[in-house]
Amino acid sequence: MNAGKQRSVCQRSAGSIRERGQVAIEFLLVALFVMLFVLAFIEVVLLIFSYNVLADSAKEGVRFAIVHGTLSTSCNGPGDPSDATITCDGTKAGVKTAVTTYANHSGQSVPAGQVTVNYSDPNGGAACSKPGCAVQVTVAHLYRPFFGLGWPTVTLHAASEGVVTF
Repeated sequence: MNAGKQRSVCQRSAGSIRERGQVAIEFLLVALFVMLFVLAFIEVVLLIFSYNVLADSAKEGVRFAIVHGTLSTSCNGPGDPSDATITCDGTKAGVKTAVTTYANHSGQSVPAGQVTVNYSDPNGGAACSKPGCAVQVTVAHLYRPFFGLGWPTVTLHAASEGVVTF
């Protein structure tokens, strides 16, 4: 009778050891899933932050273009051919610099080649930077995931429009 009791005690001990191994495996699987979920959440937050920075930098470029039309001494854009006293920057470098500077100060490395600036006359569609002309700034930036993990790169597009004031 005594031997039967020992056997059942040994069997219970072996069962609890196996259960402890099962608990460790379950914890490992759940912990991996939770960590992957947290990393994915942080990655999505960083993606949204990057898009907001690009949208705000496009708005900053439009603000610069609105203020620096043909009536400004630092004219930016195609210029007004009727006023030969002001030399305008046809390459739109001032707007591109405003966009890239804003983005760089916010932690995004946006080269000037990813910024597109278009001036247009709302009546005729020709390029102009005089007051009343429309300006559109578009930023297309390749977002690379912070953690990697095989996640794809995404091209973020942000645009802003305005009307030249000065």
